Amino acid sequence: MTRIAHPPLAPVAFEPEFVEGVREIFEQKIVFNTVLGLRITDIAADRVQARIAMRPELVGHFAYNRIHGGVISAGLDAMGGLAVMAAIGARHMDEPPAQRLHRFAKLGTIDLRIDYLRPGIGEAFVLEAEVLRLGSRVASTRMAFLGTDGKLLATGAGAYIVS
Repeated sequence: MTRIAHPPLAPVAFEPEFVEGVREIFEQKIVFNTVLGLRITDIAADRVQARIAMRPELVGHFAYNRIHGGVISAGLDAMGGLAVMAAIGARHMDEPPAQRLHRFAKLGTIDLRIDYLRPGIGEAFVLEAEVLRLGSRVASTRMAFLGTDGKLLATGAGAYIVS
């Protein structure tokens, strides 16, 4: 993902309790993410990354074993939300982890745009997201869906309600 030049952020070290809480919400409590097989691989204040392993249930074009566009769209939407979770968590480091995790209750997608660039063919895929702006009510994000070789397959942009 091409990075936008932001003012340098002070490094944030999330507590294990916060990271595990985000992982539980994202991978287990949001059941559709479980159906997709989304697994967080990295979570930082300014960037998140996850992975989806290809399975027969995710095929959109049977002749090419290509991943369904809806999986790409839903995965990128979920990643935008995850990036917002991380940014909110980093903004409120003065609060205990449980209180920061509770802030995600009102998070929801306002707008989503997906551009499909190449067919999604592979054994697994990498998804990345970053927050471009975190306001008091709305967050804007940018997402990428890549092959494991790093080739960009789809991009996304999303707006999320945070209050």
